[in-house]
Amino acid sequence: MIQRIQLVRNIGQFDSVSSAANLPLARLTIVYAENGRGKTTLAAILRSLAGGDPVPIAERKRLAAAHPPHVVLDCAGGPQAIFQNNAWNRQLDNIAVFDDQFVDENVCSGLAVDPQHRQNLHELILGAQGVALNRTLQACVQRIEQHNTALRNMAAAIPLSERGPYSVDDFCELPAQTDIDTRIQAAEREVQAVGEKEPIRTALPFDEISLPEFNVTAIEALLQRDLTALDSSAADRVQAHLSSLAQGAEAWVAAGMRFVPQGQSGTCPFCAQDLGLSPVINHYRAYFSQAYADLKQAVADTLAEVNRLHGGEAHAAFERAVRVCGDRRQFWSRFCDVAEVALNTLEITRSWRQALDAVTAVLQAKQAAPLERMALSAEVTEKIAVFDRHRQVVAAINQGLQQANDLIRAVKERAAGGDPVALAANVARLKAVKARHESGTAAICQDYLDEKAAKSVTEAQRDQARTLLERYRAGVFPQFETAINEYLRRFNAGFRLDKVAAANTRAGSACNYCIIINDLPVAVDGAIPVAGEPTFRSTLSSGDRNALALAFFFASLDMDQAPDLIGKVVVIDDPISSLDEHRSLTTVQEIRGLAGRVAQVIVLSHNKPFLCRIWEHAPTDIRTALEVARDAVGSTIRAWDVNQDCVTEHDRRHALFCGYLENNTPDNRKVAESIRPHLEAFLRIACPECFPPGKLLGPFHNLCQLRVGTAQQILDAVDLRELHDLNEYAKQFHHDTNPAWQTMAINDTELVGFVQRTLEFARRR
Repeated sequence: MIQRIQLVRNIGQFDSVSSAANLPLARLTIVYAENGRGKTTLAAILRSLAGGDPVPIAERKRLAAAHPPHVVLDCAGGPQAIFQNNAWNRQLDNIAVFDDQFVDENVCSGLAVDPQHRQNLHELILGAQGVALNRTLQACVQRIEQHNTALRNMAAAIPLSERGPYSVDDFCELPAQTDIDTRIQAAEREVQAVGEKEPIRTALPFDEISLPEFNVTAIEALLQRDLTALDSSAADRVQAHLSSLAQGAEAWVAAGMRFVPQGQSGTCPFCAQDLGLSPVINHYRAYFSQAYADLKQAVADTLAEVNRLHGGEAHAAFERAVRVCGDRRQFWSRFCDVAEVALNTLEITRSWRQALDAVTAVLQAKQAAPLERMALSAEVTEKIAVFDRHRQVVAAINQGLQQANDLIRAVKERAAGGDPVALAANVARLKAVKARHESGTAAICQDYLDEKAAKSVTEAQRDQARTLLERYRAGVFPQFETAINEYLRRFNAGFRLDKVAAANTRAGSACNYCIIINDLPVAVDGAIPVAGEPTFRSTLSSGDRNALALAFFFASLDMDQAPDLIGKVVVIDDPISSLDEHRSLTTVQEIRGLAGRVAQVIVLSHNKPFLCRIWEHAPTDIRTALEVARDAVGSTIRAWDVNQDCVTEHDRRHALFCGYLENNTPDNRKVAESIRPHLEAFLRIACPECFPPGKLLGPFHNLCQLRVGTAQQILDAVDLRELHDLNEYAKQFHHDTNPAWQTMAINDTELVGFVQRTLEFARRR
């Protein structure tokens, strides 16, 4: 509880007030102050202490003060509460404040109930335990919003051109694929192939290109062949003879042997001599036998075959095949992988010719001397080897081209039956996969997935918190509806609440309710009112709204659990106004009852009778009274003698009249001046609906006269005549009706009669 107000400096009307340091605050403390003296400032200080918010104090900094606000309060259960440098050193969470700010935050602002009012009312109903649950829920909701903001920022960092047809979520979930560039190229080729299906259908695959080989083994064997059946001495004899002849003699003789008769005898076709006597004819027959002819034919055939395979037309065909292959590769490489045809045909044909010429020369030499054993020289062998290396390169390229033909067949099939839309979608997917896993984007996507996973965790926590809150609200809101309707009943309100329930909105949890008036509901739920239909502003008077606010406040205290309620400090600032004085007794009773249930009740008001009624029936050992009074240009805090002020002005005037009649009081002018205010005070109580504060006695008399004899009669004709006579006498001594009222002569006997009649009039009703 608040034990003492040690210091209030540079706040509102308080310059530097320490006068209350020796005035202990009791369990029930009432504070009287005229309007504008500083009671609301004291309530604001205690509200600031409750939540630790410096604004209620900072916004009331004393104008022209040289120093900032400074407050020192003695509080039970801890060190002094000090406000200095725009901050409290401690706060008291157990303080509950009813003031204009409470109404403005939780009930309505003027005539309007805004969404914020219903949200604050929701927390008010929940109480500490429910507020903790709701704050846990709202914290989760706020974190989800933070997750959403982070996700939106991360999503914005991923260019739409990279995502292709995918949402951010689907894009970030795309798995990595190996050889993605190769896959993209293949997919793009498929799309291109479908777009050119007719040219692909008519395009030819690769023809085989190759270089013939030189059969070195066969040539070597041929060059080594001779006639094994021929006697070596005979062969030597023939060769010696032939060597003595002119060049080409062997061929000439071989040709002539076709004309030599068979057998041991015969005539030489050239010289006509008898061959039986020739020493070499038999050697010639052995030398130039069928085997010899076969050998020469073999050499001739080999030479012809070499010229056929490696001759000039073969070179032209090879160059043409390479050129056609290059052209076809240029076409097919757009749709599939085709080996590069990188051949230097000029160099190949040159090497080819060199090998051909060398081999031809050797074979021609063998042809000229068939029986001579020959061999390929190292030079010839090297030329063939160089050519073979070119041939191997061509063979490797040809193998790749033949493999490409398999791909070409597949391209033709896909081009004929491919779906261009599906193929284009596949390209877009593969490009998105590549973009997803590139270094910069991959990091953003991973952060996005991590944030998304964190959001899922928070959403699970939110759902759990919401479930707990819903269970709690299901029990609290019906209890609150019952409690508030009980208070409205006690306040004699002409309405009650119904359907008090929680509602979840995007802005947070709120409270909806209906006001039941004459059994008809008026919804207070944030919906846009229909023109011409009853609303909160049109159905509740100012006094009703004040009663509703008080009922909300008292009901919220009732919802607190016993330990929390017992330790509460309740501050109530001006709970009644002139418009709801008929509820003042109930308010007094509730405040006195509250003082027995909480740690401390502090009531501030400008209404002395209201505070006096609280004071009169409160136990003397738990009450104290303070007054905020004028002090030079500011205000001070001092003790208040409530008992003295419990006697009303009406009571004082009654005592004045009685004393005058009994003792003939000499100050009879004051008696005469008091008649009219005594009548007015009496009639305000007797006829509050027709004679409210601010209304003059003359217009009231006229209204009464108009209603005489009607169902709305206020005073009967006798009373009205008496009131007229009394007022006619009394207004002589009133400054509003008689400028010479202060010098008006007074007849004592006449005055006695009118005083007696005034007292009698007040007793008759």
